[in-house]
Amino acid sequence: MAKRVHQPREDAEFDFILRMSDVPVLAYFTGTWPKAIEPCRAMDLVVGGIADEYAGRLTAVRTDITRCPAATERYGITGAPSYVLLKDGEAVAHGAGPWSTAEVREFLDGHL
Repeated sequence: MAKRVHQPREDAEFDFILRMSDVPVLAYFTGTWPKAIEPCRAMDLVVGGIADEYAGRLTAVRTDITRCPAATERYGITGAPSYVLLKDGEAVAHGAGPWSTAEVREFLDGHL
């Protein structure tokens, strides 16, 4: 996991990261059930690279669905991996599924 990717342990920490970020936030939601583990691990590598590439323009947050249930519900997350791009705490774009680096770039560049 890239050092630039935050990993909140609970909803209060997730909310703190949102409040403190002065750039858009890419929250990607992960799960620990059997069908989600491998796709989420793959996304750790993709988002870690994106976090490095977009340093200074984006905050990346790896959000475990079971550790942050309020954030999961707030943004309507129903599966993992899922993505929410937030500006000033407001969701501006949603996505789901295991994406390539190019797909994440396209998602971000269309909304940043």
